[in-house]
Amino acid sequence: MGLAKLCGWFGITRQAYYQNTWKASDISIEESLILDEVHKIRRNHTRMGTRKLYAKLQPFMQEHGIKMGRDALFDLLSANNLLVRNRKRKVTTTNSFHWLRKYPNLIRDFVPVAPNQLWVSDITYWKIKSGHVYISFVTDVFSHKIVGYHVAETLESVETIKALKMALSDIYSDPASCFELIHHSDRGVQYCQHNYVKLLKDNKVKISMTENGDPLENAVAERINGIMKDEYLLDKTVKDIKQAKRVLKEVVSLYNEDRPHNSIENHVPNYVHESKLVTKKLWNNYYKRRDVIETVDC
Repeated sequence: MGLAKLCGWFGITRQAYYQNTWKASDISIEESLILDEVHKIRRNHTRMGTRKLYAKLQPFMQEHGIKMGRDALFDLLSANNLLVRNRKRKVTTTNSFHWLRKYPNLIRDFVPVAPNQLWVSDITYWKIKSGHVYISFVTDVFSHKIVGYHVAETLESVETIKALKMALSDIYSDPASCFELIHHSDRGVQYCQHNYVKLLKDNKVKISMTENGDPLENAVAERINGIMKDEYLLDKTVKDIKQAKRVLKEVVSLYNEDRPHNSIENHVPNYVHESKLVTKKLWNNYYKRRDVIETVDC
């Protein structure tokens, strides 16, 4: 049967048929290009979610003249079984039932407008072949940059303090740091221990802690733990603490230098932290906010 007769049955012209065929072919090629680029991105960011992928794909799509919305990307990834699913966490790392002094929450109404005004700290676990190891993170709330980190085989305070020392060595080697700094954490024994508190006070850092055990009181730190574990660490095969330290250094670098964040206008943490780009966060509370970007000096 001829093409002309078939087109006549369906009430379309041969020209319309060919145009539609070419359009479908173009869409198929564009989707293949997008999927190839997603696989390239996930070679390093193995569990990066769709929203972050969409931000990282923008230069690629502009270069190739591809127009695709975020919902369409969700559908494409879903159709190809590429959506990332959350994982459950079971290990507890916080012991707040101790006799050491606990400090009040200083950040309920605090709005950081530049880096090194507010740091948050937390500890998370990481299961490797030899057992569980524990990672201490110190994160700048304004830029979302991980400014200090350390992985150890125990939850002892002497290990946690190493992440803080890393963060402090960076800020005080920079004479341009000109804001008073607040360090916020949960009430875990590691953060209330004498040497940790003394190091903060010796460096004139204000101490702030959660008050009721609600994760939302330390939401940014909790979120960083989730990102590092779900997107970077859980798929890594690590045999011992020596390899764990090397892998952690690599993934922190990837996170700081190559992962965009919605809350900082899809910039990467290092760029916001090191540049003069300032995001004024008009928070309704600690975790809900909208952003305004402007350039100012420190």
